[in-house]
Amino acid sequence: MKILIVSDTHGQHDMLERAISKVKSIDMFIHIGDVEGGEHYIESLVDCEIHMIRGNNDFFSDLPAEKEFQVGSNKVFITHGHNHLVLLNLNRLREAGKSRHADIVMFGHTHRPYLEVSEDITLLNPGSLTYPRQEGRKGSYIVMNLSKNGGIDYKIFYL
Repeated sequence: MKILIVSDTHGQHDMLERAISKVKSIDMFIHIGDVEGGEHYIESLVDCEIHMIRGNNDFFSDLPAEKEFQVGSNKVFITHGHNHLVLLNLNRLREAGKSRHADIVMFGHTHRPYLEVSEDITLLNPGSLTYPRQEGRKGSYIVMNLSKNGGIDYKIFYL
């Protein structure tokens, strides 16, 4: 199973379209907030299972603030991250994930890619496709591959 994970597109779909064309066929699409009115466009663009939440700039969105779902045998918790103060540190986010018994916590908001895989919990942030803040300032996303035996591989890509 191939999963495309993005965040912080801020209504700018050209970079999202580039990421989708590079990844090609996907089985699941996850957007971790700051869609800024692009929900319906994304739903028409992606032909697979979709999970989207709102971010701090999605003022009039009906998307949920947070979401929990299964990917294989893994419980996934997605949140934009601003309510967990991710710009300061990841302690509150990590504890929120553990309290929900999540195996994988996905967040955005920082506009910087991040991947921390440990035995008890995985934290990941795909960064921002349109307004990256990390060194080099290239739009980023994550592809998560789930093998048939349940193994997971994560890779950060840059446009």
